[in-house]
Formats: sequence, structure tokens, C-alpha cells
Amino acid sequence: MPLLIAVFALYPHRAIRINLLINLTTLARLSFIHETYVASYSLETGAMLVGGIAAAWIGAGLLSRIPKDSVVAVIAALLALITVLLVIETLLAGSAALALPSNQVFRVVAGRIARVAVGAISSLLGVAGGEFIIPILIFVFGADIKTAGTASVLISMPIVVAGVARHVLTGHFRSRSMLGFLVLPMSLGSIIGAVIGGYLSARVPSDAVRKMDFERKKENCA
Repeated sequence: MPLLIAVFALYPHRAIRINLLINLTTLARLSFIHETYVASYSLETGAMLVGGIAAAWIGAGLLSRIPKDSVVAVIAALLALITVLLVIETLLAGSAALALPSNQVFRVVAGRIARVAVGAISSLLGVAGGEFIIPILIFVFGADIKTAGTASVLISMPIVVAGVARHVLTGHFRSRSMLGFLVLPMSLGSIIGAVIGGYLSARVPSDAVRKMDFERKKENCA
């Protein structure tokens, strides 16, 4: 999104919507789902989906109500929060000290609360939400970094679709030139990147994946 604003000179509201649309291409990573233990966290994954779609729908609608002068401040605040999560994720790498007990009720409730928050943030910031979902899966539910990365895609996609659908219904994707000359090329590049990233994450050590994930998110926040 910083690229869309700084290089392509899109005003923040449009950059958020375009970024959300491009995030749909991360579905390509799901071709490597067999390399992870996502099935072991089906309860947590399902819980995080409940409420997230509604939150994303509402968040996409609220975006239009935020004054243009305030959008950048909202983006900055959310990116600052992501930075804090990245620091915590790095300092506690491999730790399960914050993980919830195996009680299913606790995990379902925690998953639903977390997903409502992430769903709203996803639509307001125009991201898939992996920057928030991955730390939650690792530290709250005890997932490994590879499983968390793939599970975050499964959780994010319905939420992103809900946000995009809301913007489509309100007529915010009518520019064919924007879709053809900006969204399409960036989406194709994202698909290639998602496939390469999925291939690498399935074959490199978890510590290396964590390091690459940290560097990627740090650049996104810059």
C-alpha cells in the first residue's frame, strides 16, 4: 500500500481498496497446504472465520466515512501496531508461553474475538491480515510458523472477499484503466510471488521462514 500511495500517487482511500483487491492473489499459496499441519488447527481456523466476514463488511463501509485527512493517520497507527507485533514475534520466536490451554471453549471464544478485530482492521487497512493472524496463531494457539502462514491465507481469503464485495457493490472498482494497467499486472506478480514463497516455505527450515517473514513485514511497514 505505501507503494500505491507513494509511487502511483493514489489517494489513501483508493490505495486501500486496490490493495485489498490485489490481496486475493495470495490464494496461490494454498497449493502447498499439504506441506503443513493446518488440519490440526481446524477448530481455531473456523472460529477465527466466524464474525470476521461481518466485521470486514462493516469495516469496508466505514472506510468511506473516514475523512481523507484522517486516513493516513489511521494507516500509520495500524502499521505502528503491526511493528509492535513484529517485535514481539521476533523476541518470543519459538515460545509457547502465551499459548492458551487446550480447552476448546477458550480457543473458540479467543478465535472469534481475534477475528472480529482482524476483520475490521483488514478492510480499513486494505490488507489480508496475515500480519495479525500469524502472531495470534503462533502465540495464542501454538501453531508453527509454516502452518500459521498457510492457515492465515485460509482465514484471510473469505474476509478479503467480503471487503472487496462491499467495495464492488458501492461502485468503487469501476475504473477499467486502473484494473487493467495497475491491478492486473500487480496481481500477476503477486501470484508468482505467492507460488515461489509457498514453495520455499515448504522446503526451508522454520527459523529461516520466520526470518524471511519478519524481513518482508518490516519492509511492508516501512
